[in-house]
Amino acid sequence: MTESPNLLEVRNLRISFRVDKKNTFEAVKGISFDLPKNATVALVGESGSGKSVSSLAVMGLLPIDTTIIHDGSSVSFEGRELLALPVGERRHICGKDIAMIFQEPMSSLNPVFTVGFQIGEVLRLHMGMSKRQARARTLELLEEVGIPDPATKIDAYPGQMSGGQQQRVMIAMAIACEPRLLIADEPTTALDVTIQKQIMELIARLQKKRQMSVLFITHDLGLVGEIADRVIVMRHGVVREEGAARQVFDAPVDAYTRALLHCRPRLDERPVRLPVIDDYLSGRAREGIELPQRARGVGANDEPVLVVKNLAKSFWLREGLFGKREFKAVKDVSFSLARGKTLGVVGESGSGKTTVGLTLLRLHRASGGSALFGGRDLVAMSDREYQPYKRRIQIIFQNPYASLNPRFTVGQILLEPMRIHRIGASDAERIATAHHLLKRVGLPEQAFYRYPHEFSGGQRQRIAIARCLTMKPEILVCDESVSALDVSVQAQVLNLLQDLQDEFGMSYIFISHDLSVVRYISDQVMVMHHGSVVEMADSDELYRNPQHPYTRSLLAAIPRGA
Repeated sequence: MTESPNLLEVRNLRISFRVDKKNTFEAVKGISFDLPKNATVALVGESGSGKSVSSLAVMGLLPIDTTIIHDGSSVSFEGRELLALPVGERRHICGKDIAMIFQEPMSSLNPVFTVGFQIGEVLRLHMGMSKRQARARTLELLEEVGIPDPATKIDAYPGQMSGGQQQRVMIAMAIACEPRLLIADEPTTALDVTIQKQIMELIARLQKKRQMSVLFITHDLGLVGEIADRVIVMRHGVVREEGAARQVFDAPVDAYTRALLHCRPRLDERPVRLPVIDDYLSGRAREGIELPQRARGVGANDEPVLVVKNLAKSFWLREGLFGKREFKAVKDVSFSLARGKTLGVVGESGSGKTTVGLTLLRLHRASGGSALFGGRDLVAMSDREYQPYKRRIQIIFQNPYASLNPRFTVGQILLEPMRIHRIGASDAERIATAHHLLKRVGLPEQAFYRYPHEFSGGQRQRIAIARCLTMKPEILVCDESVSALDVSVQAQVLNLLQDLQDEFGMSYIFISHDLSVVRYISDQVMVMHHGSVVEMADSDELYRNPQHPYTRSLLAAIPRGA
């Protein structure tokens, strides 16, 4: 009998979930694919495509009480049928021979145990090591994944590490038992572009060094072009296209694959509207047709709506029992925001870009500087004086799941700020305004009566935008507001933001680590590093001719596909 060249073989996998006593939802509809030995296969698709559900089925991590894996489904690892194994044996294989890196390291790592303890626990449980052996091996692993000063970091808690370092700890934990198969589920989605590149290079290096197979799950086709040997494209629980990475990128066969490749903003063009998935599937958008382009930039005659000078913000950190030290998060930041224009703010985590936005909204108290808005200094105002300005400057937060009250209906979420700020003569008028805004952001009128958990991430972000619009703001701070969204949903939200700016003349401070998105939507770009502004220019000029070495390093880290 000839040995199979594949490490993992999935055949006719069908998975349903019980919605209630009578109804089920089929999430995966009979998919089949192979993962060869010593290869990297990318599973690509939007949220709801079934890609993560399929990987959790391989790991045996789907909830037992609500999951139905249909007869005829097969998941074979090294010739062994995983779906037929007893729980204990399955757990041993999936802890040692198959490992998984999850999307959000902070929720995957236990905050009350040191990272050294958590990695060592894996080694003691699956490899039978003593505490001393496990600690020595943990130090080697932390060094292998590029953690700086591993002798110190081994005793650190997850909350004391950056997002990139936490993800490296998750990778160290995953490779601790030298697995044959590593499943990486959106491991770089919320990371800065430079950290994202480092993690991708680390996974590729480990795959070659350890002769592992890697199943890489993502919604970003442009990202996997640099790491995958083969690409499998999923939508609505079925495989739409499969082939060698170069083939899928250079000559995609399926219309959905072509749509995924074209929905993401590009560095070499800026269409008036970004095409979305449905535009390609319906034929409204086609390849080879030149789209109308949008001009960007700030002119000498553009009126400034906000002028910030020497803005500073410090935090005081405890040191020892009685000591404290100053951490300067924002250092002498100055800029001008033109009316009806967008200022993009970019930089890695810890650069101070979000702190700038929160300080302007007085969610942080400034340590110094000024911010002139309508002739008044937002920084120097008392809380009473600032109250009417809350209407005029609003924020869209990064996480649409955490920024909406789960106990309020969408109607209550939209009506509350209007009541607080006495917008509208009566509740009837406010309700009519809420219905109009829901329609304006592309949601049905019935959404008014539903709760946030009944909506997708993209729809929740639209609700958050509608809530901001109830205030009719002049300035909108968008803090990583599209970073966690699928490429097609991201395109829809970016189009919506642009439409609203065109209609209402709002000014945006657009904070993001995604440099492709920033170039698309920004007239001017401000680059921050360690709390300071290192470069500022019109977006076209900055991307065409970056002056600062840090800016050049950010641009060099942008994934450009295969």
